[in-house]
Amino acid sequence: MTNTHDISDKLMAVDRRHLIGGVAALGLFAALGSRGALAQEVPKKGGTLRLGMAGGSASDSLDPRTYADSIANACGAMFWNFLVEIDDKGAATPELAESWESKPGAVEWIFNIRKGVTFASGKTLDADDVIYSINLHRGETKSPAKVILAPIKEMVKTSPNQIKIVLSAGNADLPFVLSDNHLIVVPAGTTDFSKADGTGAFTLADWRPGVRIVAHRKPGKYWKPDRGNFDTVEILYISDSSARTQALVTGQVDAINRVDPKTAVLLQKNRAIQISRTKGGGFRYCFEAQTDKDPYKNRDLMLALKYGINRQTIITNVFSGFAILGNDHTIGPLTKYYDAKQKQRTYDPDKAKFHWRKAGFNGPIELQVSEGAFIGATDSAVVFQESGKAQGINLDIKRVSGDGYWSNVWNKVPFCAAFWSSRPTADLQLSLTYMSDAKWNTTRYNNPRFDKLVVDARVELNEDKRAAMYAECQGLLAEEAGMLCFAIGDQMDGCSTKVQGLAPHPRYELNDQRIAEKGWFV
Repeated sequence: MTNTHDISDKLMAVDRRHLIGGVAALGLFAALGSRGALAQEVPKKGGTLRLGMAGGSASDSLDPRTYADSIANACGAMFWNFLVEIDDKGAATPELAESWESKPGAVEWIFNIRKGVTFASGKTLDADDVIYSINLHRGETKSPAKVILAPIKEMVKTSPNQIKIVLSAGNADLPFVLSDNHLIVVPAGTTDFSKADGTGAFTLADWRPGVRIVAHRKPGKYWKPDRGNFDTVEILYISDSSARTQALVTGQVDAINRVDPKTAVLLQKNRAIQISRTKGGGFRYCFEAQTDKDPYKNRDLMLALKYGINRQTIITNVFSGFAILGNDHTIGPLTKYYDAKQKQRTYDPDKAKFHWRKAGFNGPIELQVSEGAFIGATDSAVVFQESGKAQGINLDIKRVSGDGYWSNVWNKVPFCAAFWSSRPTADLQLSLTYMSDAKWNTTRYNNPRFDKLVVDARVELNEDKRAAMYAECQGLLAEEAGMLCFAIGDQMDGCSTKVQGLAPHPRYELNDQRIAEKGWFV
């Protein structure tokens, strides 16, 4: 068996010239020609799946209250399960919650917990485990899921395998809420998450944050008979896009996330590789300003920035066309209640100049960027800088390290690059990111009208009225918030044609971060 630790070390040590040469070699592979579509086969057991992934750091933890990026999320889906799963159509489907129902008004809910499911330790899943797991993210906690669980007024065990949840106000989307990537189900009383005692398909064999994770298929039958097919799953931390691409092309890994749009066309022509693409379903690429600080308090200054960025040039030149225009909020076109009627903001030099002059600010404005934020962040900022110059916008780009970007820069400095993943509902997207008390309200947006609209929309059963509320929310954000969302990328992963199960998904990459559980080898 190949020593994946050695591979990881070599990939980290390789110099830039070698990486560029490896990517250039894609041209040789492209000469092999395109392949036909692969037929889906009956899942087979066996083999070692090697994933090369971006979206992690040496500070990663298996504690679900800390999950902030892709690798931690993927671990959560390998070792544990959730009450609710989101399927490839974006619908909420049963997982550890076998079924659920609500009384009229969606205030009181009953969730029936699946029987006969065991944790790695041998403990049988019951209602106490579910209640404990949800409560990890309530009360005194720093969990990002705290805000979406705040409406829970009461949660009680009604039988060993049933719980009742009573909300402070109705929420028709509660099953979607319980699919949140932080809400893994753990044994009651768990405080040490490093043991990864879960009901998932795999057990933890080696955990070296920032380097690699190794997991083995759990002995015996997994409670989902068609899933958990690989004998072993290894995740290598490969933050550099070129290194990930090279690792896939040379067969050092079987699948990668976050395929660089600049190499996607060549990869598509490689008959040994397949690309999973969800158009407009990927990351929301943004520059975020904290509007509780000067000069970003000034609404005219923010509008000048929003009109002064040439979004289409970025999509064409930086993302090679694998993206759609963003409209300064993070609800995407695959999300229900996306307001397709909202006027799309585009590059408008005259409006940018008008608002810049009205703001009365000469700059410079410091924008901190890093490829650790997202692939193309630096180039996007350069296009932004150039497109704003003619209007007098003085943008100073500060390039910072990708190592520790999400703990040292993002949500700390007043203006920086960021990306957001898709959420299954408009409510979750808005609640987590923009409400005044949201943990991840990175732009410090604070509008009582907006907060009220989000809360009222949760209990509105009239579809037209609910859609109108969410449309108003999107309009408010575009005009008032510090979120300059200029593009929504196509979600693209790549894998060997030996791998089956890597399908497009409307939420997260790598088939909702579940390729380890869902996939198999031909």
